[in-house]
Formats: sequence, C-alpha cells, structure tokens
Amino acid sequence: MILDKFYYRPLPDHLTLGESEIEGHGVFAAEPLEQGSDLGPTHIKMPLYKGFVRTPLGGFLNHSEDANCMLENVYEWDDYLVFHLFATRDIEEGEELTLNYDI
Repeated sequence: MILDKFYYRPLPDHLTLGESEIEGHGVFAAEPLEQGSDLGPTHIKMPLYKGFVRTPLGGFLNHSEDANCMLENVYEWDDYLVFHLFATRDIEEGEELTLNYDI
C-alpha cells in the first residue's frame, strides 16, 4: 500500500457507492464516521477548465436539506482550489453522505 497523500484513490476505504433512495447512486459510509472527519477531495477549481472538476466522491454526493456533510476549501495555490468533504455530525455505517446544494 502506498502511503503518499498524493496517491490517487477514487474513494477512500471508509466510503462506498450504492443505490440511493434520494437519486440514482450515492456515497455511503462503510464504517462509522466521526463529526469533523475529512472524507476526501470532492471538487478542484482549475483555471484551465474555467470551472470545477469533480472527483468520483464529488460526483456521487446527493442533495439533502438535512445534510450530514459540508465542503471546505483545504488547499489553495495560484488560482487552484481543492475542496474536501467534512462530516458535520457523526455518521453511522451504511448511512448516505449528503450535501445541501443550496448553501
């Protein structure tokens, strides 16, 4: 196993994809997650593309007005921004991770 933080993995081991009751497929906790946990990168602002690129994690997050996660900008250099997903409360194994798209 490579321990380099820049080694790319589509989803961290503590997350999995599954069928969502909200819409299509979603991201689910494969183990209990604590409030404040950094769940990984979701969106990268890339000036070359004049917008955001979603990672697999970011591409499968569904909307909920009672979301259990939020985005936070964790890296910034030049005009690049990297956003990570953080748990806003404890999340149970098997629970879908959600964002409030309106915030």
